[in-house]
Amino acid sequence: MSKPRIPGPSAALVGVTAAALALGLAELAAVFTGARSAPLVAVGGVVVDTVPEPLKQFAIDVFGVHDKTALLIGTAVLLAGFAAGIGLLAARWLVAGFLGIAGFGLIGAVAAVTRPDAGPLAVLPALIGSAAAAGLLWLLIAGPLAPVSADGPVSADGPVAADGPVSTGAVLPGRGAGDRRRFLSGVGVTIGVAAVAGFSGRSLARRRGVADARAAVALPPPADPAPPVPAGADPQVSGLSRYVTANRDFYRIDTALVVPQVDPETWRLRIHGRVANPITISYADLVDREMVERYVTLACVSNEVGGDLVGNARWLGVPVRDLLVEAGPLPGADQVVGRSVDGWTCGTPTEALLDGRDALLAIGMNGEPLPVEHGFPVRMVVPGLYGYVSACKWITELELTSFADFDAYWVPRGWAARGPIKTQSRIDTPRGRGELAAGTVAVAGVAWAPHRGIGAVEVRVDDGPWQQATVVPAVSADTWVQWVWQWPAAAGEHLLQVRATDATGNTQPEQRQPVAPDGATGWHTVRVTVT
Repeated sequence: MSKPRIPGPSAALVGVTAAALALGLAELAAVFTGARSAPLVAVGGVVVDTVPEPLKQFAIDVFGVHDKTALLIGTAVLLAGFAAGIGLLAARWLVAGFLGIAGFGLIGAVAAVTRPDAGPLAVLPALIGSAAAAGLLWLLIAGPLAPVSADGPVSADGPVAADGPVSTGAVLPGRGAGDRRRFLSGVGVTIGVAAVAGFSGRSLARRRGVADARAAVALPPPADPAPPVPAGADPQVSGLSRYVTANRDFYRIDTALVVPQVDPETWRLRIHGRVANPITISYADLVDREMVERYVTLACVSNEVGGDLVGNARWLGVPVRDLLVEAGPLPGADQVVGRSVDGWTCGTPTEALLDGRDALLAIGMNGEPLPVEHGFPVRMVVPGLYGYVSACKWITELELTSFADFDAYWVPRGWAARGPIKTQSRIDTPRGRGELAAGTVAVAGVAWAPHRGIGAVEVRVDDGPWQQATVVPAVSADTWVQWVWQWPAAAGEHLLQVRATDATGNTQPEQRQPVAPDGATGWHTVRVTVT
């Protein structure tokens, strides 16, 4: 292999700069072809769909609701490493650098065009970015901006002659220090262009989104409003979760690296499959129906014992039951597959949508239109079922089928086909490893068993006898409850544990079980120091 045209550090910098330009211009191009066609997002989406389930759960455990951001950052870091390698290779053999860029462009294009609902133009961001990267690679390694003297490559200290570095006092023909300045200026300008293009692309994509359409939505008043929150909710205990979770604090776990932007004007819901009367309804049709408002607690199956992937909100929507009755499920249709605009699917037992529970096609959350990240314009809410089998956001289809004939998104990845929420309880305060003053300490938290309700909550200290906590009245069995126990805390290290019993008399099991395949079990435990 030939000697490098430019020094190694410069070559690596060229590779990274070329990758930055490719990604920035691709983001700008994706404004016109769809945000999911941007190579970083498209490849990230493929990773989400194919990564082994233990790794995916690890990301949720470590990063929580920021798992998607961590994935994109991690992908960018890996790409920077590979790009540096391409730069080093191109410095010795320019054609190899072009081939490396072509390979990355092909990966991005294939990832983009294979995303759900992608059209042929989805390849353009990757192709445009790759072409720009290849041009920059030539410009900075073999073109007029390359840091090369007439006698050979340039080192960090100056030109390099054929037989080694030249002393700083030597003068060689060529471009020398001025050449290096042009090289570094070219790199700096390119990085600036890449940053402007990337941020502009994201900003324009948001402007082309549905924020204005959401702001224009006027929610209709409910024909059947939610019961009022009972007096005594939200007792004055520092650190206790609010009974109603604010929209900004509501957990978000899904597979969408870019939040889908669905215009309510063009939104349609198809109810089809094993039905006697297939239905297609518009957003206006849905809003014209009688609205029901209910408080419902949702929980993620990936929520660890004591985790925060759970929240309670006031939802406004149309009963799913009414729509299914109109469509007329046929015998054997024991599963309703909810399909999102991005192709994600969940499988809900048909029985759960027809048994009288307040399953909704929701358009409102806590008195305002659904936030875009929580499913605007329409999502599904089903009391008593984990989100992975029921809470389809950005929903566009309800397909009647059977569990024997179709596995929804998470089932082939090792999760149970049916996902009733398990009874859980959590200590919100005091926090684990906290230090407390001796005396009366309020131990408080939340407990949930949606659609069954909570019958009792108990707390114990240091494996002692269980003590009954005061359970704050809730709106219905479909929401979590707050609980408080006044602990006469004595000095020393102590272990606090909580368990809940649902309204049917079943108590949380002590045995710890991981979240896969159908939800975690075990008692939440915190250790505190009392002084």
